[in-house]
Amino acid sequence: MSNRLKVVAVSGGLQRPSRTLVVVERVLAALGDAVPVDTHLIELGEIAPGLAGAVRRAHVPADVEAHIEAIESADLLIAASPVYRASYMGLFKHLFDLVHHEALFDVPVLLAATGGSDRHALVIDHQLRPLFSFFQARTLPIGVYASEADFSGYAISNPALEERIQLAVSRALPWLHAGRLPASFPRAATGAA
Repeated sequence: MSNRLKVVAVSGGLQRPSRTLVVVERVLAALGDAVPVDTHLIELGEIAPGLAGAVRRAHVPADVEAHIEAIESADLLIAASPVYRASYMGLFKHLFDLVHHEALFDVPVLLAATGGSDRHALVIDHQLRPLFSFFQARTLPIGVYASEADFSGYAISNPALEERIQLAVSRALPWLHAGRLPASFPRAATGAA
């Protein structure tokens, strides 16, 4: 059995370049600096054509099914969406509508979102947290929100955002050990027994 954490990240943006994807990749990098990880990145924009027409899970193409199965078997899920009309993307929700309702019990979920301004920052607590509470997942206490002001083009330029990402990852580590981890995962990384 692998002692690497299986991290599945969903980036809910539909286009490239994407500030949401930049945040997801930065969270993945910070997590990889802290613990050994195997990552599976799902870009909603890449799977949108196969996902949008699927009324039921039986209708999704094989590549989308493989992504859904990856979500269902994750040790840690990173879920990030841009804010549209004060909430996450409709296709983002549709993807999770197809995930089995019992697949994420106790799975740690690090939430992230991007928006045009700070007025959308509560999307993490008012929209994303309830979605993953339905799944009985363990939403981690610190989420990552970024606004356009945190970027120069599509590069993170605000040190406060970098600090928030580092804080979210460091505060996630003890929760990861309480979740669904491989039996051989090294517990000494956070001092947990």
